[in-house]
Amino acid sequence: MALVVHLKKDQQVVINGAVIENTSGRTVTLKVKNEAAILRAADVLAPEAAATPATRVYYALQCLYLFPDRAGRYLEVFHDLIESYGHAAPSARAIVAEIGAAVQATRYYAALKHTQRLIDHEGKALAHAEQQLSQELRRAAGAGQPARNGGVGADQAGLADEG
Repeated sequence: MALVVHLKKDQQVVINGAVIENTSGRTVTLKVKNEAAILRAADVLAPEAAATPATRVYYALQCLYLFPDRAGRYLEVFHDLIESYGHAAPSARAIVAEIGAAVQATRYYAALKHTQRLIDHEGKALAHAEQQLSQELRRAAGAGQPARNGGVGADQAGLADEG
């Protein structure tokens, strides 16, 4: 089945690792008639943007999908990252399992889509943790005591030395 890709002016698409950019002043339509690894620019993650555990998983999968000649290397990195993520975030294990199953079946594009859900999950978990920490710090500040987890604040043990 052919895939039709519409590129507006200055939009890009990656096909089998090659970046294709529409430099014309109008929308261009491409028809890809055989199997190819295709990502729209909006779905491409730059290396420097892979700053969290979930985005690192996505980046490893993206490389695996776009550069099959280096699959061994990217599979190893992917497996290390996804295993670590599953251990660190038990609430994401169902998503991790879906990603793993897609990779096992060499359905890398589907794995990328599942990993977008993992990134969303990570964002919600981090927002929740930030909210919990903020509440704890406010309670501790109101009580005039340091946060229980050694959070941000004055070093009570070192205050006598500074005085």
